[in-house]
Amino acid sequence: MKPTFSLRLKIFNLNCWGIPFLSKHRADRVKRLGDFLNMESFDLVLLEEVWSEQDFQYLRQKLLPTYPAAHYFRSGIIGSGLCVFSKHPIQEFTQHVFTLNGYPYMVHHGDWFCGKAVGLLVLHLSGLVLNAYVTHLHAEYSRQKDIYLAHRVAQAWELAQFIHHTSKKADVVLLCGDLNLHPKDLGCRLLKEWTGLHDAFLETRDFKGSEEGCTMVPENCYVNQRELEQFPVGIRIDYVLYKAVSGLYISCKTLKTTTGSDPHSGTPLSDHEALMATLCVRHSPPSTTPALPMVRPAERSPLINVLREAWTEVDQGLAQARWWATIAGYVIGLGLILLVLLCALAAGGGIKEIAILLWTPNVGLVLGAGAFYLFHMQEAKSLCRVRAELQHVLGRARETQDLSPESEQALLLGQQEGDRAEEQ
Repeated sequence: MKPTFSLRLKIFNLNCWGIPFLSKHRADRVKRLGDFLNMESFDLVLLEEVWSEQDFQYLRQKLLPTYPAAHYFRSGIIGSGLCVFSKHPIQEFTQHVFTLNGYPYMVHHGDWFCGKAVGLLVLHLSGLVLNAYVTHLHAEYSRQKDIYLAHRVAQAWELAQFIHHTSKKADVVLLCGDLNLHPKDLGCRLLKEWTGLHDAFLETRDFKGSEEGCTMVPENCYVNQRELEQFPVGIRIDYVLYKAVSGLYISCKTLKTTTGSDPHSGTPLSDHEALMATLCVRHSPPSTTPALPMVRPAERSPLINVLREAWTEVDQGLAQARWWATIAGYVIGLGLILLVLLCALAAGGGIKEIAILLWTPNVGLVLGAGAFYLFHMQEAKSLCRVRAELQHVLGRARETQDLSPESEQALLLGQQEGDRAEEQ
């Protein structure tokens, strides 16, 4: 690379809200999205909630002259809804399906059937290796009583680990998607702390769009206004995150969002707002920017704190999963006892008709409880794995932490005391 090397990347991200038969004006919005993308000519387009492969194929044909490379990430029963369009050739692609993704019996939420995942693209641009990730985490249906919080934290950790282990050969890392996490939520902080990714909204000096960078705003006619009752300005749950991992300098020159309407026709493209970022990659930091200071132990404590928070949340989720599995086990045992009694009654000829009548629902009860037990046992094992990983990373972070400052000594002692209390 030349010393004056500079690369600009125009990125587009949108949750398209493309649920067949349920999303309003889906076909028209997909058509207008294709027109808009052809007009703007981004380097990389990353989309979520393209649940219909027909919609993807339509966009694929419509965008082919401008974006010759494309891929649709398939997973689950319905699909991940993730797809990408690129102006540049895609060298490699793969995906990771999250092991925890809600509950199959919560049919009205549907996340379990979607197979939420993270997709990875590897691009070679001007001698650089770019790892681009697109993802969509489990939705938050109630902020006051969030039964999926442990799952979403586990997904954030799996996402962070996937990026951590697959980006070691990359020069630039880019993550876009609908995280369903507010900026200060545990999962979002865990993801940023562990991967070192920077938030385009917080880093850019040139932002234009919705207030506070919100990506779901009350001005959007497709948004369920009841979901935003506590957030009059809106919520920010869609992100463009990035970092350079090989001594390069990356910055977000501009960041734009739509503001509840299509920039051209006035009708929204989705119930989410689109993110449009211009990233600049340089060979070295600008001369006006001071060299980055070495990370001191006190600056590493936020990682330890967020790891402890995540461990606690996952541990609570694990206890809940085991509790449900235990309840299901008791129901299975009770059902089997009832089956034996019904068989005895039917064989004895006492109340044979009633015994036969109760046989079918009792068998259904045992089978249903068995499925319930198996699912929550699988959930418990997955949460146990995540907890073990967090515990190991937390232990390693403590080992590498410099204990010379008194404040750090006090912090570590407090953590060790907390561990003893948990073990007891």
